[in-house]
Amino acid sequence: MATKPNGKSPVSSASDEKVMFFRDVSLGPHETQLRFRLIHFWEAWNPIKKTLIGLEMLLIDEQGTVIQGFISPSRIEKYLGKMERGKVYKLDNFYGSSNKSVYRVSDHAVTVSFSWNSELSELQNITTPFDEDRFRFHSYEVFEANCDLKGDLYDVVGHMKLVNGHTLTESPVLDEVQIAAARHLLVHVQLHGGPVIKLYLWDQVATEFCRKFKSCETTPTVLLVTTVNTKRLGALTSMSSSRVFMDYDVQPTIDYFGWLSSNPAIAEQVDAEVVTKRETMTIGELFSYIKQESAKEAFFECTATIDDVVHGYAWYYISCSGCHSKVTKGPTSLICTNKKCGKVNVDGVPQYMARLSVYDNSEQAVFVLLGDAGRALTGKHASELVSNYFEVTNNQSINLHELNSHCYDECQANANEGVDQEVPVPEALINTIGQSHKFCVKVTKHNLSGKTRALM
Repeated sequence: MATKPNGKSPVSSASDEKVMFFRDVSLGPHETQLRFRLIHFWEAWNPIKKTLIGLEMLLIDEQGTVIQGFISPSRIEKYLGKMERGKVYKLDNFYGSSNKSVYRVSDHAVTVSFSWNSELSELQNITTPFDEDRFRFHSYEVFEANCDLKGDLYDVVGHMKLVNGHTLTESPVLDEVQIAAARHLLVHVQLHGGPVIKLYLWDQVATEFCRKFKSCETTPTVLLVTTVNTKRLGALTSMSSSRVFMDYDVQPTIDYFGWLSSNPAIAEQVDAEVVTKRETMTIGELFSYIKQESAKEAFFECTATIDDVVHGYAWYYISCSGCHSKVTKGPTSLICTNKKCGKVNVDGVPQYMARLSVYDNSEQAVFVLLGDAGRALTGKHASELVSNYFEVTNNQSINLHELNSHCYDECQANANEGVDQEVPVPEALINTIGQSHKFCVKVTKHNLSGKTRALM
């Protein structure tokens, strides 16, 4: 019988090794052993500095408790060759660090960090059962309430209605080259007891979706994506930690498929073609809709050609790193203007807010390009373009602290009337002139009241 260092409760071990369950992991160094199944691991990158933060993991112990793991960049090479998803391991010696407050993938307050004396080895001939996986599902209302707060990342399951604009009855043919160039694909998913939502799958997750979709003998119906982030414009987006499952891959998809098969009318409750038709309008039809007395705030899709980047307006704004709301200059730091967020001493992050002059065969308009829409259009984050400008101007790379300092200075300058934005419109935006794209636009209360014709 071995006693854990914190003295909470004894844990039996045939080899007299000190074994700790995840529920008892606390902050600080631990010279004891953990046993777990490695559910998943992925690289975490800083999108601004383009540097590797480390290797993050999702682990589950024999009691079914899930915890997040972390390996710093300098130690990845030591362990990566031993790691394989789904296998069971033991870890001797580790450090309990505080779980991060943003993009959390587990409920546990502590993260298992591999330390200088950590030793990882695969457990052979195990008799103790370890669960294969563990999922965290929430309702659409919870997703909506957490929009843009960068908090916990939850899992979503539902049945697919559209894949890149095509219904499942059309047996969609996915062009992997085109998807790789666009870096994402869009799936409309009907939630259990909820609405049809847009789910954007990015980069490797989009590639994994294509691989699984094509490998199915028949067109798959049920889709489960883990650790999705809720973005503005009523959409969910995948993260680097996200995984994709379909139809018979895991128990939740099997259960959902069984439920859907026994309730065939559910699959027809929302006609995917109606969803598409309702959301698609020309610019002229959008303006006609806005003039209707019955018009209300809504989202639409509109195909238009970019004529120019409107001059005289900033192409980006300085946002809160937590919720992406606009920040203001405080006495010594930046302050978030979002009362729900309420953060002070925040890091400023440039976000797209470019005005594009667009046209189609019916009318001209101004679309305001915000956040991820800008990234989808140019393939680059606004923060990356701002950093590149200062690097070229100063002939040297800048770190996150220096970028934040520029953001603070800019907020201070913009507080003075008539001061122009420091960073000019980048080539990445100028190069989009002449291109035609399908835009997701929102008719806002300001459009309905006549305050502005610009569409976001």
